[in-house]
Amino acid sequence: MVTTATFSIVTARKLAASVVDPEIPVLTIEDLGILRSVEITQDGIVVTITPTYSGCPAIRQIEDDIVKAFMSAGIESVEVQTVHYPAWSTSWISDDGHKKLEEFGIAPPGPEQDVTCPRCDAASPKLIARFGSTACKALMVCSSCGEPFDYLKQF
Repeated sequence: MVTTATFSIVTARKLAASVVDPEIPVLTIEDLGILRSVEITQDGIVVTITPTYSGCPAIRQIEDDIVKAFMSAGIESVEVQTVHYPAWSTSWISDDGHKKLEEFGIAPPGPEQDVTCPRCDAASPKLIARFGSTACKALMVCSSCGEPFDYLKQF
């Protein structure tokens, strides 16, 4: 078993940061901006996260995945704290996260009037539904290529 005394904060942060979002598997929780902090205490590792919104159905899975990541690295004492203040904002998504979203076919957050198709980059897509595959996404269709796509709504 690895102890927290031999585990560096840099290693702990990298490990937590590598956990992927179960709803958008091309993004890590760090890309998404929900990883707030990682601390090493006398009692173990404390990871603090903020959900994308208070009713996010994926938050329990993310908490479990963080614990599993540390347990697979030999750290058994892991506490995940979920905080709702300050509220998560799409401005917390990293630049790399924006690129990954687009490459995955999801329009990254921004003003709705500025959304472009992630496939052909055409402007002025049509909003089909306020809610897409998850509550934080809207469903749009491209005005040029006709392809449907998710748009991660700006919060």
